[in-house]
Amino acid sequence: MKHNVCMVSDFFFPNMGGVESHIYQLSQCLLERGHKVIVVTHFYGDRKGVRYLTNGLKVYYLPFPAFYNQCVLPTIFTTFPLLRNIFIRENITIVHGHSAFSTLAHEAMFHARTLGLKAVFTDHSLFGFADASSILTNKILQFSLADCNHVICVSHTSKENTVLRANLQPDVVSVIPNAVDATMFVPDPSKRHPGKITIVVVSRLVYRKGMDLLAGIIPVICKRHPDIQFIIGGDGPKRIILEEVREQHELLDRVTLLGSLEHTRVREVLVQGDILVNTSLTEAFCIAIVEAACCGLQVVTTRVGGVPEVLPPDLIYMAEPNVSSLLASVELAIKDHRKGREVPPFEAHRRIMSLYTWRNVAMRTERVYDMVCLAEQRVTSTRLKSYYHCGPLAGKLFVIAAVINIFLLFVLGVLQPEKTIEKAAEFPRQSTKHRASESNDTHQNKKVKYS
Repeated sequence: MKHNVCMVSDFFFPNMGGVESHIYQLSQCLLERGHKVIVVTHFYGDRKGVRYLTNGLKVYYLPFPAFYNQCVLPTIFTTFPLLRNIFIRENITIVHGHSAFSTLAHEAMFHARTLGLKAVFTDHSLFGFADASSILTNKILQFSLADCNHVICVSHTSKENTVLRANLQPDVVSVIPNAVDATMFVPDPSKRHPGKITIVVVSRLVYRKGMDLLAGIIPVICKRHPDIQFIIGGDGPKRIILEEVREQHELLDRVTLLGSLEHTRVREVLVQGDILVNTSLTEAFCIAIVEAACCGLQVVTTRVGGVPEVLPPDLIYMAEPNVSSLLASVELAIKDHRKGREVPPFEAHRRIMSLYTWRNVAMRTERVYDMVCLAEQRVTSTRLKSYYHCGPLAGKLFVIAAVINIFLLFVLGVLQPEKTIEKAAEFPRQSTKHRASESNDTHQNKKVKYS
């Protein structure tokens, strides 16, 4: 089956992160498999209107400003006229939202179900259940997924978390992991520093990434091993703590803070290292450790979320999220490195290349699309019942919102009938025999950054 898919998220290029990369790579591989794919996001700076990326991937940068944390203001109804126009103009059959943080993704799926389109959602994060932010986000997610046709998670831990948060049946949730473009992360042992062991950290410098743990292990490791140096790529509010540790322990020549990294420089930094340390406090998948292993580094990481599912045991050193456990795992990795017991870089690269490919992700996602398209269309009464069961108070509010949206659809149908909306011109669909669409969009990669 060939599908017309609309990827929707607040997070896309020129912003950079795991969600943005996932959407781009998945879209390219779906285009390669002969599907029509467009991306809808809000505008970034002067990047507005319609843009085309590699292989004719069309991106709509909608005129909605970011309100908080790169997400648009949640209004539910104000995005409906424009999204309806795009869905009809592009003849969309499936709306695929990404990230529980994305307001635009939730609203697009809600409007898609009102229009009778199929909705699929991919959850990229783990959430708690106790704090106020998580409670509010989980209730919104429950509303958004109550009428969603299918949900995709990037790990089994993420699936369990999403099922509990959104009160879903497990059979409507599939697990499809992230992947890595192995051609971009080829090992280069010649770039390593002779006579030194380099520990690399590539991450956003925020609390959730465990920067306090990193600040705790750096001075101890440097004191025990005079030939150890740290290279830290990324930026964030916790950078000040690392700078204070570096100055307090006089490690200016052994701890290098690179700041925000351009995407094209990530491999350049990784190949200089011997060991990658990931100190995250919560992770659904952690693509950074896959990229590091693909570049031939030993990986030391905290045992949190879906991380234990990501790499084979001989490619990863696991630690509990505390300083003493991390120190023990890093010491073990250093000892194995000195004795030459680590997996050779190019062997690790070949193994990662066989484990994680975007074409495999696209093929499995395509099966989800086929399944939801064959499912029976839900009638309005069934949709309203699914919203009503979201809670004694919230359920009634969700039903009211759904009824208002149906009424708004009727009004829009009168003001702008579907037949008056001009259909978009289409590029010829590629076959799977065409060249791989995992090729880099070099123009975009010059813009994107880890922050």
